[in-house]
Amino acid sequence: MTAPTVENGSAAWRIARDSGVLDVNSSYSYLLWFREFARTSAVALRSGGDPVGFVTGFHRPEQPDTLVVWQIAVDREQRGHGIASAMLDHLAVRLAAVGALRYLETTISPDNTASDRLFRSFAERHAAPLGRDMLFPSELFPEAHEDEFLYRIGPLCRQSA
Repeated sequence: MTAPTVENGSAAWRIARDSGVLDVNSSYSYLLWFREFARTSAVALRSGGDPVGFVTGFHRPEQPDTLVVWQIAVDREQRGHGIASAMLDHLAVRLAAVGALRYLETTISPDNTASDRLFRSFAERHAAPLGRDMLFPSELFPEAHEDEFLYRIGPLCRQSA
C-alpha cells in the first residue's frame, strides 16, 4: 500500500473500467487525480509493482478533517483477499498520523452491497458511528441512475486500526 503516482493512473482507469460497477472517468482524470490528490489516495501494488487496486479521495474544502472517498476498486482477480479494506485502513492511518482525518464520507447506491459491507466493516474496525442519508435521489441525474446515499463515518480516533 502506498500513495499513488501518475504512472499508476492508467492501471487505475483499467481497474475501474473492468470493475463493471464504477462510473468510469476519463483516463486523463485518473492521471490528474494521482497528481493532485496523491496524499488522499492509495494504491495496492503486487510484488512486481503493478497496481491491483486503488482508492481515490479528497478533503472537503469546507471540512479539511473529512476525507471523501470518490472511488475504490480492486482488480477482479484479486477480490476477496481484503485488499479494499487494507487500502482504506492504510489511508486512514496515513492521514490520521498527520491529523488530517476525523470523518470519512462516501456515496453508495442501494444495489452496491459490496461497498455497503466494506464501509460498514471499516466503521466497525475503527469503532466509529456510521450515518447513512439520502444525498442524490435518482431524479436528479440526467440519465438513468440509482439513488446515492451518503455514508458518514466518524468521529474517528487519531489512532486507527
